[in-house]
Amino acid sequence: MHTVKVIAGGFVLLALCLLIGRLVGRPALAAGVAKLFIPLWLVAAGVNMWIGVSKAGYTIADEAPIFLIVFAIPAAVAFLVLWKLSRG
Repeated sequence: MHTVKVIAGGFVLLALCLLIGRLVGRPALAAGVAKLFIPLWLVAAGVNMWIGVSKAGYTIADEAPIFLIVFAIPAAVAFLVLWKLSRG
């Protein structure tokens, strides 16, 4: 259940990045703000992995596949959104 919550948090962060981009009003800058999501989400997913290893007692081998899933799902949606934004 924690993994689902973290992925949902990724979607919330993506929505915030897109909202900030839309409030700015220019399409090129909106796409730039949306691109900022990818490194932000990489750091957030990495922090989630670090907490799982250091606090919850999981090994890196246990957490690595979860990290990939947690990062990849919102990142894939972000890439799709950026692709749609770039096409007009």
